[in-house]
Amino acid sequence: MLTSNATATGTTTTASAASAASSAAAPNLAGNFNEFLQLLTTQLQHQDPTSPLDPNQFTQELVQFSSVEQQINTNTSLTTMIALQQTQQAASALQFIGANVAVSGTTAQLANGQASWNYSVTQPATASINILDSSGTTVYSTSQTVQPGSQSFVWNGMDSQGNSFPSGPYTISISAVGTSGQSVPVTTQIQGVVTGVDVSKNPPNLTIAGQAYPLNQITQVLSTGTTTK
Repeated sequence: MLTSNATATGTTTTASAASAASSAAAPNLAGNFNEFLQLLTTQLQHQDPTSPLDPNQFTQELVQFSSVEQQINTNTSLTTMIALQQTQQAASALQFIGANVAVSGTTAQLANGQASWNYSVTQPATASINILDSSGTTVYSTSQTVQPGSQSFVWNGMDSQGNSFPSGPYTISISAVGTSGQSVPVTTQIQGVVTGVDVSKNPPNLTIAGQAYPLNQITQVLSTGTTTK
């Protein structure tokens, strides 16, 4: 195989050997454009003057050379476009600071004796609702009849015996059963004010009620934040 440090010798380098060398190097050309250029140059330097490289074969290699260059340029352009898109996403996420939003999730913050969730079903059902603390222990359970559409559930931070629980994050778990005993899908959301944005993530993460949520989980903006000019 021809390399960039090949030296002229009495051994004749045939066109077929040069073609084989180019084919062997082809899988790596996209990752090493300079190596391909050196290989093509070396092939021209050491071809047999009495049996020069077939013009058709040489044209094919030039086409391959151009194709590799275009591929590298395309990859560079795509990288630039992705970087610009990520910058735009980060700038867009910063606008959510201070906004009250609804986001797909199950963990809400208990504060001032209240934590609330929104959930929805597609048909009449009986919903079994469990509230869990940060360790996964169930602290409150109830059930209620629900109709299709969105509804809210507000917990006052107490169990069924009237014991109060400290402020902090609590997770809701809801399972629903239809009138014929079939399982009914439940969609759960939380509402909260965006207090921070982590632009190092892709997509950016919003901090809501002490939890991090990707930007693409926002389902509704209930009120916008105030911007200081």
